[in-house]
Parts: sequence; C-alpha cells; structure tokens
Amino acid sequence: GVKGFLPGSQVDIRPTRFLDKYIGKKMEFKVIKFNKKRGNIVLSRRAILQEERGKLRDEVLGQIQEGMIVKGIVKNITDYGAFIDLGGIDGLLHITDMSWGRVKHPSNLMKVADEIEVKILKFDKDKERVSLGLKQVQENPWEKAHETYTAGKKVKGEIVSVKDYGIFIELDDGIEGLIHVSEMSWTNSIKNPTKHFNAGEMIEAQVLEVDTENKRISLGLKQLQDNPWDALEAKYPVGSKVKGKVKSVVEFGAFVDLGEDVDALIHVSDVSWTKKNVNLKEEFSEGAEVEAMVLAIDKENQKFSLGVKQLAEDPWKKIEMRLPVGTVVEAEVVRVTDFGGFVELETGIEGLIHISELSEERVEKPEDVIKKGDAVKAMVISLDKDAKKIALSIKAAVNAENDGSFTQPVQTATLADKLKGFNLGSSED
Repeated sequence: GVKGFLPGSQVDIRPTRFLDKYIGKKMEFKVIKFNKKRGNIVLSRRAILQEERGKLRDEVLGQIQEGMIVKGIVKNITDYGAFIDLGGIDGLLHITDMSWGRVKHPSNLMKVADEIEVKILKFDKDKERVSLGLKQVQENPWEKAHETYTAGKKVKGEIVSVKDYGIFIELDDGIEGLIHVSEMSWTNSIKNPTKHFNAGEMIEAQVLEVDTENKRISLGLKQLQDNPWDALEAKYPVGSKVKGKVKSVVEFGAFVDLGEDVDALIHVSDVSWTKKNVNLKEEFSEGAEVEAMVLAIDKENQKFSLGVKQLAEDPWKKIEMRLPVGTVVEAEVVRVTDFGGFVELETGIEGLIHISELSEERVEKPEDVIKKGDAVKAMVISLDKDAKKIALSIKAAVNAENDGSFTQPVQTATLADKLKGFNLGSSED
C-alpha cells in the first residue's frame, strides 16, 4: 500500500503534456528520491528509459553505416527539417532531403510519431551526428525524365514560382520546367510574367528541351498558339503596297499598325532617297495614316520591314541619263563651304563645285566667287551613282562657251522639279 510520486517530467524522455493516457498502466520505475521519515518516494520512468536508450544507443552506433536504410520515429519537426529517433540516437532529416520536389514546410509531409524509412547519408561517429535522407529511398524522377517528357509533348502543371524572366511549372514531384518569357508569346507582348501569371494556377505548355544532367526542362507556351508570322508572308508579299496607322515614332524609325498581331517598322533609312538627315517627328505623327511598301518579312527574327521611299523611283537610278558628264546646268547655290559650293540639281540631289573648279584664277575663299542663292552655270565633270556624288565645274562651262562647244544649259531645280515626286498633303510632304 506504499505510494510514490511520479513527476510529469519523469514520465518519458520527451516532454509529455497529457498524462491521462498512462493511468492504469503497469510500468517499471526507478526510485530517485526516498524520505522514510516523511514517507516521500519520488519515482522516475525516464531514468529507466534513458538507461535502456543508452544501451540501445551503443548498439546502434556500433551498427550504423552510411548508405544504410533504417526505420525511425519522427521525434520533432522544425522549419528546416525533422529529427528522427533511430533508437538511442537522433538523426537530422533536412528539408532539402525530404522530397525530390518543393517542400514548403516539413509538417506538410510528416507529423510527430510517424514511422518512416530513411537512408543514412552521413555519419560522424566522433560527434555522434547522423544526416538522413527520405527522398533517397524513393526513385529519382529525373532518371526517367527523358522517357516521360519528350520534345513536342503537351504537358500540364501547377505554377509554383513566378519570376521576371519566366515561370516555373511543377510537372510531377521533383520535376519542374521553366517557361522563359521569350517562349510565352510570338509577338513578345508579355514583358513581365508577374503581371500575367500567379502561383497556384494550372497551365498547359509544350516540352521544348530536356536536360537531365542539369535537371532542367524548357517549356513553351506560344508553341500551343497559332504563329501570326506564318500568315504574314502570304498576306503581305514583298513589293505590295499597304496602308496603316503610325503607332509610335522612335529614334530609328516608325512602327505601323496594319491591324495584325505584329507591328511593321519603317526604318529611318527607308523614308527618303535623298534626305540625309531625316527628322522622323516631322515625317510621321502618331495616329496618322501612312502608305508604304512591304520590303521584307523575317519570320525567324520576327521583323516586318516597310519602306516609304520605295513608293517612288530612286532619283539616282537614271541620273546619268538626265545629267550625263559634259552637261552644262544652271542651278542655285544652296550652301558654301571652305572647299567649294553645293548646288541643287534636282529635288534632294546636290552637286559639288570644288574650289579648284570655280575659276581659272586662284580662289582663296569660295565665298569670294559664289554666294548662297546665286544662280550659276556649271558643267557636270564626274558622276558616281553608287556614292551619290556629282562634281561640277564653272570654269569648264566657261571654257566650253569660249571654245564654241557650249550648249544651252539644262535648267535645274525649278519649282516643278522641286515638287516632283511629292504627294502634297501626305506624310512625305
């Protein structure tokens, strides 16, 4: 009829909150305190268990080896993993070794008191530290990824992460694929994936490439959509004329909306045959209608090129027929430089009278002989159509007149000439 006291802290090795489950059970205890005078007896079951655990610990330490697969009980769960009781010794199962896939928290996979089978990854006998792996006792899904995920296959998965460069899709436990931002749209309309996709959404994609060595799968979203570039070549043959609205004017050209999913570009070099410094802001205004010619459709590089100057013939194309070498012209001086003067021969076409061709006499400064606005007679002495250069000579024209070989000068740069090729009221006004 002697009674003893069992403190809650001495019931088990691990702290026990609810003691009702032990009522009525027969167990072995160790007397850790005895006061005969007061009739006070303090018992401990924990001391018995620790002794047993110590014997078992020595046994386990003598048997344990790296690579072994053992069973254990989940003892404690933390944010970074779980401690597993292997029988006398605890091992750490890190969160990264719990699953081949993503693990948000260890508690999503296991709970305290669960029995699990794990692999000994690392064992430090001196420090009595054991590292465990759960995923290592399961088949690595990447070993058959090449068979499961072949290029061109349509797959479905959950978006697990959204980055500014793409989205990660979980295809299976431990298998994720990346849809890069460049593979989301044929027209590159998606610039920032975070504005279009959310984690947790289900999405379909096409397998583009599988790299099992680096555990990477490249996926594509646009491959499941019709490519608008496929129809453009047939709809807009090179050389055809089109009309559209100017969508935007940038430093290198103007983008034109033709009512398609892709915009076309009029490059600054395709605005005028003769203007050297084209002011795009003066040539185009956003929202205005513009007519142009289709120059090229590059499906591979996704470039749709238009040209405005191609609507009219290149004035340099037959310049040698209109102004052959030996022709005497009458033209207006448009500017004077240190090395000579430029005259306008046709709209946008200028010729140079070099300082050495201004007079038979020595000329120190061109402005002593010619000034801007002067009308002069000069002879075409050379013409380079490819370089777009025409050289003229006043003294050659004078000599021709003096020796009798002078012909009536060609009148150039008249008002009619200056307006030639211009569509008044158009964007090329």
